[in-house]
Amino acid sequence: MENIVALHHRAVAGIRPVLDRIGPADLDLPTPCTGWDLRALLEHMTGQDRGFAAALRAARTGDEVDASEFAPRPLGPSPSDTLAAGLAEVAAAVAAGADAPVLLPEFGTRLPAPVVTQMHLIDTLVHGWDVAATLGVQGDYAAQLDADVVASALAMCEQIPDDESREAAGASFAHALPAPAEADPWTRVLRLLGRDPAWAGGSLVR
Repeated sequence: MENIVALHHRAVAGIRPVLDRIGPADLDLPTPCTGWDLRALLEHMTGQDRGFAAALRAARTGDEVDASEFAPRPLGPSPSDTLAAGLAEVAAAVAAGADAPVLLPEFGTRLPAPVVTQMHLIDTLVHGWDVAATLGVQGDYAAQLDADVVASALAMCEQIPDDESREAAGASFAHALPAPAEADPWTRVLRLLGRDPAWAGGSLVR
């Protein structure tokens, strides 16, 4: 398996084509994320990108990071440009690295930078699918995913507990869905995180 920084770079590059498809008329569309239209999802995504970047920089400089850094950010005139700027910021922070544990105030814990990078990799991949599903191009998105990036995401998703924490308000994931024995790695990632790969604007998952 390649270095997590290189895999993260490829995950960030892989989401750009679907973000470039977003148009102003799409922002009110429902998404696979409970209660969120596409605008709310994108505002969440850019907030998370900026927050992860701030957390990694703080760990490198010995500063503290506040939970407000992860708050949703408003979209500019071009949603894809707003998301691209946030992704570039977090990619630069990942590349710079951090020797000290990284504080994630949302979780009240400090984790090694490689683990935090892996967490953001999964966040990027799965929210990329959320956007693709919203736009009806999830098949195109899945077809271009990097196999090594997906394998890295799957390895970590298999370690995420499927317990009562997934039922809490604001939980990152819904309960895992069963996957067929013959399911491919990407399908397994989605279902482990409570997503239905067949979603097409119907019942919503977190």
